[in-house]
Amino acid sequence: MKNNSHAFVNQLFVCLLVTLCVGGTIGIGTVWMRHQISVTANANRALAARLAEFERHLAETKTLLERAQRPDELRRLNTDFRLGLVLASEAQVMHVTEDPVRRLAARANRGLFGDTPAPVTLTIALQP
Repeated sequence: MKNNSHAFVNQLFVCLLVTLCVGGTIGIGTVWMRHQISVTANANRALAARLAEFERHLAETKTLLERAQRPDELRRLNTDFRLGLVLASEAQVMHVTEDPVRRLAARANRGLFGDTPAPVTLTIALQP
């Protein structure tokens, strides 16, 4: 009877240890996953901040470019630097109504894809 009670206590002790180990492992895994989530969230926040800074810088640059391209600013620079530039006449302006990218690609590749097929010459050697 004493052996049976020791066997039961040993089994109970082993089950308790296994339960504690499994629970501890699950707890450590949960803490690790929460830490990884926190690290990822911090990295996302840092990327969002960098993106916002980049977009702000891009908006500032765009504003500077738009300000520099205003007609009154261009006229002022023309007189300040004594360039002697005049406004373009309507005859010098060519309005393009088609897609400019496709137009330039077609213009650059005009010689590559001709409308007429190139003649093909075949030489066949017959063996006896």
